[in-house]
Amino acid sequence: MVPKDLNSVLDIGDEVDPELAGMNSKQINNIWHAVKNLYKTGNHPQISFCLRRRGQIVLNRSLGHAQGNGPSDALNVEKKLAKNTTPICLFSASKVITAMLVHILNEEGLLNLLDPISQFIPEYAKHGKHQTTIFHLLSHRGGIPRIDGKFEPELLFNKKEVLQQLYATKPISASGSKLAYHAITAGYILGEVLERASGKSLQDLMDEKISKPMDMRHFNYGLAPEFRDEVALNYSTGFHAKLGADQYLKHLLGADLNTAVRITNDSRFMDTISPAANIYTSAEEVCRFFEMLLNGGKYQDKQIMSPESVFRATLPISGNIFDHSILVPMRYSLGPILGNNPIGLYGPMTSEAFGHIGFTNIFCWADPQRDISVSLLTTGKSVLGTHLPALANVLYQISNQCPTIKRTNRRALFGSNL
Repeated sequence: MVPKDLNSVLDIGDEVDPELAGMNSKQINNIWHAVKNLYKTGNHPQISFCLRRRGQIVLNRSLGHAQGNGPSDALNVEKKLAKNTTPICLFSASKVITAMLVHILNEEGLLNLLDPISQFIPEYAKHGKHQTTIFHLLSHRGGIPRIDGKFEPELLFNKKEVLQQLYATKPISASGSKLAYHAITAGYILGEVLERASGKSLQDLMDEKISKPMDMRHFNYGLAPEFRDEVALNYSTGFHAKLGADQYLKHLLGADLNTAVRITNDSRFMDTISPAANIYTSAEEVCRFFEMLLNGGKYQDKQIMSPESVFRATLPISGNIFDHSILVPMRYSLGPILGNNPIGLYGPMTSEAFGHIGFTNIFCWADPQRDISVSLLTTGKSVLGTHLPALANVLYQISNQCPTIKRTNRRALFGSNL
């Protein structure tokens, strides 16, 4: 249920005067008006949104309820207002963060992007997978977009069992030969490589390399018990006919919409580590992460990763190529999904943008042409619905209201020594 007075469900964090970011109030208002219209469609019980330009936070707001105002919730269920600090699961947007941990270990010499997976995980070499490299998995060309045989979604609660099944999985194509989005599979293998290469748990590695140096409150795989009273729950919304959206999601994720939502609200999902799917954080924190990438790997006075690593991680590896999982042409780098011209995932004329989307209307990205980092986190899980025109308008307004700047050269952005 959408309240008549949106101010009653609005929470605003720290924001600066738009002029400090080279914008004006009208531009900011146009973007925020589009976000409000997306909320008014009723498809998202909570929307959290953060926008930085020139490193300055110009919008940092949440609308709606974190819990208790979903379409299936009874009227007498307690409604918990969302805050701009509410932890939300990033789902597939977690992939780009895991990928950056890989790039960090690469610059530290603990692994090489061209190393075969079997160098770290000998058990992975079965069925011809001995030729699969880290590069292949980062670029969705590893040949294992799905797990062999019948996949029970509850398997996601057991990381060890998932890994055993992936070791035994036969690839659907030779490594490097076919582009097919690896929704969850590559994340588990890359996570295991990270743990074996570093000798640390993935959560400890995240804390050491990213979360603590960047002063994150909660930015990690799963969600610690002390934050679970705050967490935003996910809700099935929109249209999801079994022969439409549900069939597509089963092809992509191995589960229909309602099953996927049920699993992600389960405390066991918050207990486990799913490197491609369950980082929990706030809109501002993930926006902060992309601002760090936009700034050549630097956060305040700390160099989180080198400019060379950011450049390498966001460099296009191909043009638009048909993705055999998503079933549309896609443009990838080694971790992020890239924008496009004239229309891309992040709005019009966003060929320099890099980021990721998450299940289903989660968008996180940075755009060097506009000097912006953006996060749009939503809790309504709908593939098809009345929200789509409003969502498209949000992306359009961000691209349209944030003017491009002269600094468009990637080498100038990510370091003069490149």
